[in-house]
Amino acid sequence: MRISSRRGTIVFFLCLGIGLVALAVALNVGWIILNWREGVLLFFGIVFFALIIAGMVVNTIFLVRELRRSEQHDSFINAVTHELKTPVASIRLHLETLQRRELPETQKQDFYRLMLSDTDRLTETVEQVLRAGRAGDKKAGREKTEVDFAQLVRDCMEATRARYHLQPEALRYEEASSNGDGLRVRGSAEDLRTAVSNVLDNAIKYSGETVDVRVLLEAPDDDRIVLRVQDQGVGISPDDMKRIFKRFYRVTHRSLAHVKGTGLGLFIVKAIALKHGGKVFAESDGEGQGTTIILELPRFAA
Repeated sequence: MRISSRRGTIVFFLCLGIGLVALAVALNVGWIILNWREGVLLFFGIVFFALIIAGMVVNTIFLVRELRRSEQHDSFINAVTHELKTPVASIRLHLETLQRRELPETQKQDFYRLMLSDTDRLTETVEQVLRAGRAGDKKAGREKTEVDFAQLVRDCMEATRARYHLQPEALRYEEASSNGDGLRVRGSAEDLRTAVSNVLDNAIKYSGETVDVRVLLEAPDDDRIVLRVQDQGVGISPDDMKRIFKRFYRVTHRSLAHVKGTGLGLFIVKAIALKHGGKVFAESDGEGQGTTIILELPRFAA
């Protein structure tokens, strides 16, 4: 209901802006026709008219952007609230059960395992929000060292396999020839690990029922290292392609209702890439055609 209400508000203000522009045009054209002989008045009238139109256009654009940002912010709050509330409720339920009933040891161990999993989920949500704030801080993460990016990617893949209980063939690694110089970058190992982990998590979450992710790391020239993470999942529409790296933005589709998240993952990846002098972008042939996230970083030459 809230999203529909906001969309209605946007439509209303768009129509209002268009109506005001049309009224201004009609009044100004009429005024010019009536005073066409007065050259000075005509000149100032045209200038005044242009300023009015420009002001209306800028105001309308600003209003639409603020409404869209507010809508995304509300979606983020709802997502974070859900990500925090669900595991807390689960942990409470298991604790109450343990408190009130005498359970077999095996069932107790299952409850402990589930509560630890919920705790990890809570921790990850909080850390994701903190990473987003840190990624937006240009002063943070300035401490840069030489990083073996190939090893970092492999470590992230192992951690991701363990987190999602994946078989090795579900998350495959390929490495192109590095011309004997190594695949190294200069930067913050912590930030780079965060970026790679977010890209891998994103690929797995949007893979659908069958996870089939290919990770390719290559150095196409002496200046760049390119990481490609390709999934065979739900894909991205052309409209969403332009916005997936924005803060709080999440792709909305009925088939993605089960996908949980805060809409910060790819925003963090982009911020870290820019901080390291690189870039990130996505490729997809459309919905149902899979997605490839490409992260490019400057190559470090010892």
